[in-house]
Amino acid sequence: MRGEKKALRFRLKIVMTVLLCGAISLTGCARKSDEQRRSKSGKAVIQNTGSDTMVNLAQAWAEEYATVDSTVSVEVSGGGSGTGIAALINGTVDIANCSRKIEPDERKRAEENTGKTPDEFVVAYDALAVFVSKQNPLSEISLSQLAEIYGENGSITKWSQLGITGMKRDEIIVINRQSNSGTYHYFREAVLGKKRDFRLGTYDMHGSKDVVEVVARTPGAIGFSGMGYATHDVKMLRICVSEADSAFLPNIQNALSGKYPIARPLLMYTIGEPTPVIKNYLDWIFSKHGQKIVALNGYIPLTADAHLGNHFSEGR
Repeated sequence: MRGEKKALRFRLKIVMTVLLCGAISLTGCARKSDEQRRSKSGKAVIQNTGSDTMVNLAQAWAEEYATVDSTVSVEVSGGGSGTGIAALINGTVDIANCSRKIEPDERKRAEENTGKTPDEFVVAYDALAVFVSKQNPLSEISLSQLAEIYGENGSITKWSQLGITGMKRDEIIVINRQSNSGTYHYFREAVLGKKRDFRLGTYDMHGSKDVVEVVARTPGAIGFSGMGYATHDVKMLRICVSEADSAFLPNIQNALSGKYPIARPLLMYTIGEPTPVIKNYLDWIFSKHGQKIVALNGYIPLTADAHLGNHFSEGR
């Protein structure tokens, strides 16, 4: 009898432990503290994942921050904004990099799963560039023409429809991003509008770098990615809203002035208020040193934020 009571108490203890852990998880208290989040070397670890547009910038920040605070290791991975947001919802990442805003339903799921509200930080700005091969004589394009190239039931499928002749292949090869990409979502909303989807038959790339590489070696291709991924092997097109308007290149000056029509904020999200270690890292990103790295990587720093108005807040 005594043995049975002992066994019963042991089972009850296990049940109570499981229930307690479940309660902690539901309230978001299971999130590791800075002290718990340590690597084998003893460094505090910040898990940072998400946007492929931002991955090079995030890696540059991480590498430089290691020289600023040797007690912290920032571990960066890509996979797309959707991947970062999914990890945020599951509570398995400290910072999610996003080239689009988190959706209301994503925010709600994060709150339900972790008990905390995602906190948003604008860390830089980006002009979305449209690329063609250097062999392509096209130099500018309008948003309405892009919509007819990329949109479902689009009317533009050949380069000759844009006045381009002498191409070995007249068919436009449309390079896109995969649907978990924030760049994919931003381009669709800014260029196609909220009610129109992409056309079938596009070649969907996993990352921004992949888009540029495919366009570089494919004379008949067109693709888009952050301007920070431009190389000498591709041409960035000037963009105008309609054929009657002036067209502008994606660069810092044109983006800040609002002349370039497809530009956006680059974002970092945390679950709830950042821990001291994460807050120190974000403060450094906002510093003059951190923002200098933004400019060095081909993006737009926050230093001229006062001149941006609402142009970047929701896209066009």
